Amino acid sequence: MSTRPRPFRQTWTAIRAVLILTLVLGVGYPAVVLGVGQLAMPAQANGSLVTSDGEVVGSSLIGQSFSDADGNALPEWFQPRPSAAGDGYDGGASSGSNYGPENDDLIAAIQDRQDAIAEADGVDVDQIPADAVTASGSGLDPHISPAYALQQVDRVAAARGLDADRVRALVEQHTQGRDLGYLGEPTVNVLELNIALAGLED
Repeated sequence: MSTRPRPFRQTWTAIRAVLILTLVLGVGYPAVVLGVGQLAMPAQANGSLVTSDGEVVGSSLIGQSFSDADGNALPEWFQPRPSAAGDGYDGGASSGSNYGPENDDLIAAIQDRQDAIAEADGVDVDQIPADAVTASGSGLDPHISPAYALQQVDRVAAARGLDADRVRALVEQHTQGRDLGYLGEPTVNVLELNIALAGLED
């Protein structure tokens, strides 16, 4: 007499295993992770959202454009680095341009950006930092270098009728040092800087 389980029994065992694993791994585990995140790090768990006057204006982790409807940079705001993610800072299309340093399209784009920035900020092309004209690997980087932020001070101050020293001090206040004191480079979060900038006029 065969001791092998009947096909129905095997099928029912498999169904039960799938149901149990779905409940444990598909419902229970995510619920535990969500609960721990909400208790331990609610800001990070909810997307590191940034608010201004009680309204969500962005995320401290994802850059955004400060331009008009035609894509022209608004002179009264500090500008981020370029983005190759979709139409710009598209979280659903995170990527770099994947162009090599000798790619003709990349070279042309950098030259166009250099010319536009040199004219807007009143600087020589060779003074423009690399992050001002090149996209990050993710296309979502919300930070720029302190050098690029400081380069924009005079333009922003003039556009807003503010004293340049006040705007420069604001940049210095929002310059973040290296992680743990030695990892990476100092950065400036553009969104947070622009929110503080708007506060100077309040």
